[in-house]
Amino acid sequence: MCATSHPLAAKVAVQMLEAGGNALDAAIAGGVLLNICEPMMTGLAGDCFALVSEPGQPVVAVNGSGRAPQGLDAEALRAKGPTMPVYDVDAVTVPGAIDAFCKMSERWGRMSLGDVLAPAVYYAEAGVPVGPRSAHDWARATHLKGAAQRFFTNDGKPLGIGDVFTALGQAEVLRQIAVDGRAAFYEGEIAEDMVQSLQALGGSHTMADFAAVETEFSSPVTGRYGGHELLEHPPNGQGAAAILLLNILSHFDLPGLDPLGAERAHLEAEATKLAYDARNRFIADPDQTARLEHMLAPETAAGLAKLIRKDAVLPQSPPGAEEVHRDTVYITVVDGAGMAVSLIYSIFHAFGSGLASDKFGLLFQNRGAGFTLEPGHPNEAGPGKRPMHTIIPGMLAREGRVMMPFGVMGGQYQCTGHARLVSNLLDYGMDVQAAIDAPRLFAENGRLTLERGFAPEVAQALSELGHDVVMAETPLGGAQAIRMHEGRVLEGGSDPRKDGCALGY
Repeated sequence: MCATSHPLAAKVAVQMLEAGGNALDAAIAGGVLLNICEPMMTGLAGDCFALVSEPGQPVVAVNGSGRAPQGLDAEALRAKGPTMPVYDVDAVTVPGAIDAFCKMSERWGRMSLGDVLAPAVYYAEAGVPVGPRSAHDWARATHLKGAAQRFFTNDGKPLGIGDVFTALGQAEVLRQIAVDGRAAFYEGEIAEDMVQSLQALGGSHTMADFAAVETEFSSPVTGRYGGHELLEHPPNGQGAAAILLLNILSHFDLPGLDPLGAERAHLEAEATKLAYDARNRFIADPDQTARLEHMLAPETAAGLAKLIRKDAVLPQSPPGAEEVHRDTVYITVVDGAGMAVSLIYSIFHAFGSGLASDKFGLLFQNRGAGFTLEPGHPNEAGPGKRPMHTIIPGMLAREGRVMMPFGVMGGQYQCTGHARLVSNLLDYGMDVQAAIDAPRLFAENGRLTLERGFAPEVAQALSELGHDVVMAETPLGGAQAIRMHEGRVLEGGSDPRKDGCALGY
């Protein structure tokens, strides 16, 4: 089974399984196709994280995030302004996803990389019709410049529903990767195209920065909730904040509350503020992350839970949490042997930095916007550092057996999304699809954003408590999950907030 945000990607993943590939082959095939199906959400010059589970083996965390160029200078950036630029070459970090896909294929894949990438090559040339959600997101992106505007608009106009998007440059890039692996992307003419384009825009990126990209394999960070284990990707991902959030909520009787009521919403909002404050202070590049063990310790959550009052609101959300960004793709696949892959893949904002390479039309991510310019901060921008990432793949396990790979897209929202999905399942007994469908909320920047689906009296009660309640203009993220029941039955769910589906055979 596969669950992801576009039906073509789900179909291709299932076809890979039917052709003899495993879950890893299928996840890469579907994930890379999403570059073409949802180009505003992800791209070959982006980053990825993954959790890979094989029966009887420890879960492996795969860090496919790139680093800042060696020429990045925080002092020079501070001279330009107090915060990291967003749609600027200084926000462009070196892409890590392709190296990760190649390394994962080599380590776990059953099929050749050429076979795995072939569907994406086909659709990049034949084109993919623009769906409703993609058209909505295309229309909201107004920062595309130069080559990005040339490759991703119709003479400056966003593509709409039914328009066909093609990417001939990406097809050629994928062909070269299929033949020469990661070297084609990081050392040959493709890397030259990216480096020359970035330097022409004023970037300090070099061929050496690209050649130095190296995927890291490690172990997930874990926490317990409702008799289950939550597995998250370690820093520089923000997964530890999802564990802390659930650890805080475990001190309250959530099962005794209305799942769509004001009291649960209030507790979730307050726990979010506290967990994100810890995230913003501690999480950074793994070798810079401070006090991770303290962040995950039960006594830390217990102390924070005592700060929450049921009749009052904590001060506005701590600084550092930017606007929610929903521009990410997620794919999960489970195969017949029980291998499970949870993979998330992104260029951060819609169309990333809004900049692209001149020859092949590769969108540059703006992950560097996740750095801070605060001197001495663990996540301070610096040469060769990886910024704190919002994208986090998740897995839920019970007694050591992985039972559900899942992901919740939505940039900053993702930690809260993980916690809410897990709580919907374990506290309220919802099935996978119902847990995904349920309305969401997010406390950020002093506001409490509610999706449609909450009753007016809930919004009123939250306002009376002191929350600055606003109604969401667009959906809060998207989610996919596959529940692995004992035996061989798989139960998939895919978010109606996206255009995708869960598909199995």
